[in-house]
Amino acid sequence: RKIVKKGDLMPTQLEERVASAILDLEETSKDLSAELKSLYISSVKEVQLEDKRSALLVFVPYSLHKKFKEIQSRLTRELEKKFNDKHVLFIAQRTVLSKSYTRKSKGQLRPRSRTLTAVHEAILEDIVYPTQIVGKRTICKIDGKKILKVFLDPKDVKDVDDKLKTFGTVYKALTNKQVEFLFPPTEN
Repeated sequence: RKIVKKGDLMPTQLEERVASAILDLEETSKDLSAELKSLYISSVKEVQLEDKRSALLVFVPYSLHKKFKEIQSRLTRELEKKFNDKHVLFIAQRTVLSKSYTRKSKGQLRPRSRTLTAVHEAILEDIVYPTQIVGKRTICKIDGKKILKVFLDPKDVKDVDDKLKTFGTVYKALTNKQVEFLFPPTEN
């Protein structure tokens, strides 16, 4: 089984299709089969993009996220071929704890990695992986809107240039925050 859901929830058709595609890759691909043996996903979500295309968000358990990152570029390439050039993004399943969260033992604070800000930053890193974020700017408009401008590593221009709009739409769908992905201006 390549999909494990919490509780007694049954996987959707989309999740079944993605899980079977990963299982198929495990059986047929020589270079991915060893790494995919112990990996599984937790859920899949489809996000509609502006240009009538869609992106598949594959959520993986946080404990397996590092292992997925090792093979993510190859796995993404193979899954995009299988799903008619839909953009495939792998995101770790993270938990946000509220400010009022209390532990069983008194005096313990909630972990910094479980705060809303930390989870949103981690989602941003997951969305753009394997490229790196080299800078961020927050633009505050007069009407009170905030736009986050994220600068990506210029050496990956040819790999992720066509995915910039996808990144923005997916981040907006997950966090309800406006973000613009771009590359820093090159100096001549």
